[in-house]
Amino acid sequence: MKKKILTGLCILVGLLFINGGLNKFLGYIPEPTDLPEDVLQAMNAMKQIVWLMPLLAVAEIVGGALLMVPKLRALGAVILFPVLAGIVLHHITIAPSGLPIALVILAIFVWVVYEEREKFISLVS
Repeated sequence: MKKKILTGLCILVGLLFINGGLNKFLGYIPEPTDLPEDVLQAMNAMKQIVWLMPLLAVAEIVGGALLMVPKLRALGAVILFPVLAGIVLHHITIAPSGLPIALVILAIFVWVVYEEREKFISLVS
């Protein structure tokens, strides 16, 4: 039962990241117009680095797809962890309104790493 719940959560989080990555390429979700100035400055700064958003989008799409496949879940978590760390730090420092959902996703990642710990032990031993 626990594995089915984790698989369901990983599919949801994987789809969330795939959607975010595809939106960076296709721009089908409009940006909110009422964003604070700090958030707009941060977003504009990231857009100034031409290669950053496509790299982030590819990482989100590939990592999200891998996260949904049980045998490749650990690799997906490795790819998405830097992205998730940036999301959590962004919400801690600039936009705290999105912090609760970021922390839920972080908790799911911690659960994935715990369940896949055998695959990660070889990295640190």
